[in-house]
Amino acid sequence: MAIINFGSINIDHVYQVDHFVAPGETLASKGYQQLLGGKGANQSIALAAAGAEVRHVGKINQADVSFKQTLIKHEIDCQYLQCTETPSGHAIIQVTPSGENAIVLFGGANQEINDKDVMRALDKTKSTDWVLTQNETSCLEETLRQAHDKHLKVAFNPAPMSESVKSLPFECIDLLIVNEVEAAALSGQQSLDDIVTHFKTHWSHAEVIITLGKAGVMMLRKHDTLQVDAFVVDAVDTTAAGDTFIGYFLAAYSKHADAKQALKRACAASAISVTREGAAQSIPKREEVDRFLAKHGS
Repeated sequence: MAIINFGSINIDHVYQVDHFVAPGETLASKGYQQLLGGKGANQSIALAAAGAEVRHVGKINQADVSFKQTLIKHEIDCQYLQCTETPSGHAIIQVTPSGENAIVLFGGANQEINDKDVMRALDKTKSTDWVLTQNETSCLEETLRQAHDKHLKVAFNPAPMSESVKSLPFECIDLLIVNEVEAAALSGQQSLDDIVTHFKTHWSHAEVIITLGKAGVMMLRKHDTLQVDAFVVDAVDTTAAGDTFIGYFLAAYSKHADAKQALKRACAASAISVTREGAAQSIPKREEVDRFLAKHGS
């Protein structure tokens, strides 16, 4: 059983700042790092760290091939990760002392995935495989439709949220994973109760996970709603928290783990990640998650 991730790969330029830059302001940073990032790459690394078999589908500039090697070192199958002449996707990230971040994103090679790439990557899939994608790559509609036509389970994380998401074929999605802001944008509702009612009514064909930050997470299913509390930790950098959660949850859930246990494990992995700086390098190994859960009484 494999998870085929149609995912972005970005080169993250991370600046440590006292506060987010204001309009017209020039601000000296207190630190700089160039790191592998992108929601797709982060989620693939989290999936692999959690023990899943991952195939990453994407594109990167040929000069950045070292980042492809980084993914391979994480035991990610990169046979469908192509090198191109287009500049790699990249992000300019400001991180404050409290761990909050502000991001400017350039899509680059991530926007070159086409329907032939999708067809090639899905050609030899099995009925037990999952497809995962986010909103940082091109050809989203085709990816969702082709995966659905092959009767594969489809997980979608519409981040970063945009108006274009609303025109995607939602009927092709089996598992939607959103944070509270994305849930509000998709549902058109503001209060959590109204958001839940909307998804229960209009997304009855799918399961919906809403991450709520310090308030934990809820999972809406046909006949019930699961809720899991967040673990209390001192946050340093929240950049990859959501991606870590998604990778760890899907790795467990795709192997038919109990949903509540999968949510707890994902919350634990996410909690560990926010205590560390950066994106991909903040994602914990499964042994670390095991120790964290044992210590925190799971």
